[in-house]
Amino acid sequence: MTALAPGTALTIAEAAASSGLTVHTLRYYERDGLMLDAVERAPSGHRRYTPRDLDWLVLLTRLRGTGMPIREVRAYADLVRAGQGNEVERLRLLHAHRERVRAELASVQEHLAAIERKIDVYEGRTGDR
Repeated sequence: MTALAPGTALTIAEAAASSGLTVHTLRYYERDGLMLDAVERAPSGHRRYTPRDLDWLVLLTRLRGTGMPIREVRAYADLVRAGQGNEVERLRLLHAHRERVRAELASVQEHLAAIERKIDVYEGRTGDR
C-alpha cells in the first residue's frame, strides 16, 4: 500500500492500484458498510479516497486475508465508527479472531509437517537430498 500525504486523495482506480484491491471490491466495501466513513466525493461525484480510507483498507485486507467473515468485519467497523467506549467489545471480537487464526496456523503447520515427511521419504528413495 502506497503512503499518501495528508490532504491528498486518490480516485477509485488509484486507490485500487495502491491497495491491491479491485475497483469492484472497493465499491462493495463501501456499499456493504465496511468503510469507516462515507468515501468523499469530488464535485464531479467521483470517489476520492483519503489517507484514512487507505489505512482502513489495509486493516480490512488483513482481517479478510486472515479469514474474518464479512459480518464480523462489519461489526468491527460499526464499533470503530461508534467511537470510544466500546473497546472491550472490539477486543473481544479481535481476540476471538486471533484464536481462530492461531488454530488455523497450527493446522496448516501440521499439514506442512506431513508434506515435509513425505518429501523426506521420496528424497531418501531417489537420493535427491
